[in-house]
Amino acid sequence: MAETKESAKKGKALLIVESPAKSKTIKKILGDSFQIEASYGHVRNLPTNTLGFDVNNGFKPTFEIIPEKRAVVKKLNDLAKKADKVYLASDPDREGEAIAWHVRQLLDIPENKIFRIEFNEITPKAVKYAVENSRTIDMDMVQAQQTRQILDKLVGYKLSPILWQKLGNRHLSAGRVQSVALRMICEREEEIEAFVPVEYWSISADMTNPSGQQFSAELTKCKDKKIEIKNQAEADKIVQYLQNPSLNYEVTKVTNKETKRKPTAPFITSTLQREASSKLGYGVERTMQIAQKLYEGIELENGAVGLITYMRTDSVRISDDAQNAAKDFILKNYGEKYYPETPNVYVKGKQNVQDAHEAIRPSYPERTPESIKQYLSAEQYKLYKLIWNKFMSSQMANAIVANKTVEISAGDYTFRTGTSKITFDGFLKLYNDSEEDDADMANKMPDLNKGDKCELKKLDPKQHFTQPPPRYSEATLVKALEEYGIGRPSTYASIITKIQTRGYVDKKDKALFPTLLGRTVSKQLVAQFPEIMDYKFTAGMETKLDNIAEKKLIWNKVLQEFYDRFMPTVLEAVKDTGRITIETKVVCPNCGRPMALRTSKTGQQFLGCTGYPECKTILSMNVLAEMEQTGETQPSNKPQELEEKCTKCGGSLVLKSGPYGKYTECTECKDRKPYHRSTGVKCPKCGEGVIEEKRSKKGLIFFGCSKYPDCDFVLWNEPTGDVCPECGALLVKRETQKGTVISCSNRSCIHKQQLIPKEEAEDQQA
Repeated sequence: MAETKESAKKGKALLIVESPAKSKTIKKILGDSFQIEASYGHVRNLPTNTLGFDVNNGFKPTFEIIPEKRAVVKKLNDLAKKADKVYLASDPDREGEAIAWHVRQLLDIPENKIFRIEFNEITPKAVKYAVENSRTIDMDMVQAQQTRQILDKLVGYKLSPILWQKLGNRHLSAGRVQSVALRMICEREEEIEAFVPVEYWSISADMTNPSGQQFSAELTKCKDKKIEIKNQAEADKIVQYLQNPSLNYEVTKVTNKETKRKPTAPFITSTLQREASSKLGYGVERTMQIAQKLYEGIELENGAVGLITYMRTDSVRISDDAQNAAKDFILKNYGEKYYPETPNVYVKGKQNVQDAHEAIRPSYPERTPESIKQYLSAEQYKLYKLIWNKFMSSQMANAIVANKTVEISAGDYTFRTGTSKITFDGFLKLYNDSEEDDADMANKMPDLNKGDKCELKKLDPKQHFTQPPPRYSEATLVKALEEYGIGRPSTYASIITKIQTRGYVDKKDKALFPTLLGRTVSKQLVAQFPEIMDYKFTAGMETKLDNIAEKKLIWNKVLQEFYDRFMPTVLEAVKDTGRITIETKVVCPNCGRPMALRTSKTGQQFLGCTGYPECKTILSMNVLAEMEQTGETQPSNKPQELEEKCTKCGGSLVLKSGPYGKYTECTECKDRKPYHRSTGVKCPKCGEGVIEEKRSKKGLIFFGCSKYPDCDFVLWNEPTGDVCPECGALLVKRETQKGTVISCSNRSCIHKQQLIPKEEAEDQQA
């Protein structure tokens, strides 16, 4: 239902958005003739305590106003009755379309006063165009969203009670997509545990060229075939052969090749989440929160401005306007050689691409990160710069790299060395998506020509072992979900958040570890519901949801087909009334029987003896975590004497373990307190307490002041004891696979992170 410019301007109009953060930005664009109000997300939902849809009546849903949104709905209705026109401007995706439909259903005004608009970026051109080209609500998109909602409710409503029954824990829940993501993490852990390392060896050589310049080369071939050295005996035999003084080391082949490195596509949701994780250290949820603020609007010199396009997308295409703006900027600021002969166009080579809107890019390419840095927080600046550089580089010319490869023969064996040099940086001027640092690409190789005789200085044989596959991080899990076609850009963050908040997965140094509870839940679901937990089946449901939105399938027929296949497995699972005890490797310190995972009425997990009720021994989950690290199976009951003294009477303190973890007890007045490992760092807030390691109710480790509750200072990472040279805040450290990362605890500080490699850290400790 399109409108003209003239009709859009008549009278006072009400424009309803999802988030109040957008209001200022849109108000600045549309002016006083529009009143901007927010629905604060969804206003209606399926009932909490019932299915909320009639399986015998075409799955007709029944929606209820969310209790805390009643005041919002009343206000929107009051304003709508006074307005000449009402524009529904929720986000441009299925969720946003459903929100618009729910709001429309609750507005007590004539249909001809309500218009649906959408925009991919909050810019004057996009917003005004949307108002002038309104449409009706797309019911196919709404039904696709409702189908997902009903599917998720059906699976959770039917599977969760079965988990309660089998595991004796009413705090458990199962989700259609989250459970499959949990399965992926559990299966990766099983791969790691089953992995058997295989030994292999490599041999490198230090040589000099005819001019006496030294370089290194790797042994790659034996009799022109790729070499594989399986053990030390083979390595020693080769070294002995290569050390023969009569053996000539001669350059037999020199290859010079020029290659072009092409820029990659601008960000989509999944690639932004991965790059923000690897380059900035942000989690998936944090990345989306920052991106949401950049999209909704940041206060600049002349008011709020939306800086990026919509951040939930799986499309790599960009508009002609954005492409032309990028071209103008590149030509003006970098010159003609940095712009390709024909514009770069990208196509997403993946199944199930919705292509609803553009890739993630800056709304105004001319707004460089540096030009607006003063208006952004440190996190906003870093993410905006990442997005801006990625988009602009995607429109730039190829980089040109000169590669030189040299082969050196020594009898039956061939060594290889090489170097790469960037002769034209092209898009690399702004963005490098390679893990290699281009400044370090070039091997320090002297001039070598065919026929040159080289002199061997040293052989260096090294033992290696094959490594198991790495555990998923949030970023690599998103990549795997995308590759399998599971979930969608709008769901990745919630999937990962839910499996962690439910206690199924722990995150340690960015790696995702399945908990004992998570592994048991996953194993049970796979055994009883193999189809629901199947990767292909879950991806196939995503395709069907896409087809509903595209008018290719009828929504309730898809639900009926799923229901007819799903319910027989549910009924079969209900018949199996056997209970599962989740035994651990921990042995009861009192009777010697295994300790099992238990859950209290409040949802708190603990270890209880399997000999209950004869043996009522219980231990804290912290004990299990500590014993898994040490490899022990039985907690020690022997008290450990501490250097600290009792704060009440000055008596000696001993460290003990109890059902709620470790605690200190005075040998004289018997005063007990929870034990917290001290970091020895003085609290910067109160100046009196010491920063201690603590654990939250959910089991997350954090660091807080020993004077709590009088002082509430907390950190999520352990302090080093040093302060930031930029802002004076405490520096903190976290362990990664590459080593120890030192950073500032103040998130708004511009202090750069420092990486101390593992080898260097070990040397420092030694």
